[in-house]
Amino acid sequence: MNDEISKFQAEVAGNIAGLKRDADVQALSRIWLREITRHKYAYNFSWMGRPLIQFPQDMSAMQELVWKVQPDLIIETGIAHGGSLIMNASLLALLDYADAAALGNVVDPARPRRRVVGVDVDIRQHNREAIEAHPMAKSITMIQGSSIAPDTIAQVRAIARQYSRVMVCLDSNHTHQHVLAELEAYAPLVTPGSYCIVFDTLIEDMPSEFFQTSKWGIGDNPKTAVREFLAGHDEFVVDENIEAQLLITVAPGGYLRRKG
Repeated sequence: MNDEISKFQAEVAGNIAGLKRDADVQALSRIWLREITRHKYAYNFSWMGRPLIQFPQDMSAMQELVWKVQPDLIIETGIAHGGSLIMNASLLALLDYADAAALGNVVDPARPRRRVVGVDVDIRQHNREAIEAHPMAKSITMIQGSSIAPDTIAQVRAIARQYSRVMVCLDSNHTHQHVLAELEAYAPLVTPGSYCIVFDTLIEDMPSEFFQTSKWGIGDNPKTAVREFLAGHDEFVVDENIEAQLLITVAPGGYLRRKG
């Protein structure tokens, strides 16, 4: 590797290591997270015209991970407006173009090699129509049904068997038991070296007043589910460097890397 590139990468690694040690900046980040959550900050962003409902920092992390892992399938639970499906489909399309360019081939947009599968218990008709009309639609498969229902899991597993490198994103019902059931169902599909990203683990770190009308809250949320899951699954580990790199994230402790 070029010496200048190596030096730059070493500098970045040093920056991230410094952020991991800086308790003050971490505390400031948590305060900022708390205050912007009151304003539904995540609602402010879209991807290729569809609302995303994610933080830009996590969007940046996703594109880095997709390039690093080079998945040919991304499984998502939780669709909402479809922005995340569109984003991940576009990132996979870029991988297809990169592969084709390296081989001197031409990509046929009508026949994408990589795919995103989205699962939601209730895909609203107006969202389905907008997603199906989007230019990235040919890379997307949507499944309506509970993400933890046996028939839904069976459908997703059947699709996953057709692909060699799989990434998973969990962002549906945020209760402990639901997320834990999703982890047990879908984390085994993650290929070694790839990731299972559990979103909205920040619920555990927010004021309880935020969740007075929610099914989830302090002590009952994605982060508590991740903790229980990891206690029985040492093939996964939290990638702490990602949280330190971002500082602002909806998924603290939720970027799970499968060893290997």
